[in-house]
Amino acid sequence: MHMTEDEFAQAVHEALEQVPDRFQQALHNIAITVADEPTAQQKADTNCTDGGELLGLYQGIPLPQRTTGYAGVMPDVITIFKGPHERVCQTKDQMVHQIGITVLHELGHYFGFDDAYLHSHGY
Repeated sequence: MHMTEDEFAQAVHEALEQVPDRFQQALHNIAITVADEPTAQQKADTNCTDGGELLGLYQGIPLPQRTTGYAGVMPDVITIFKGPHERVCQTKDQMVHQIGITVLHELGHYFGFDDAYLHSHGY
């Protein structure tokens, strides 16, 4: 499945718009970006070197770990990767759905949840 860069960015934007307001209001000092592919370093950092696909990545300090000393730091970053989504999805509807899951999964990391918890809840 292939999407243009604009279509992919729009699908990510629409997934973010579906996040309930109470969670959107809790998003502080975070940037959400899109990229074509993860770097070799990003894959290595996440132990995604066995041929698996890295759909998204959260880099930062999860909300529960931020203390009163948390100030003046660069924003956390969530990156949603286009190429891996294109490779694992067969249809546009499937891809839009998977983008939504990936966005929620990475936001889950921001809120302090680990992969095991997120996967057990369908993210």
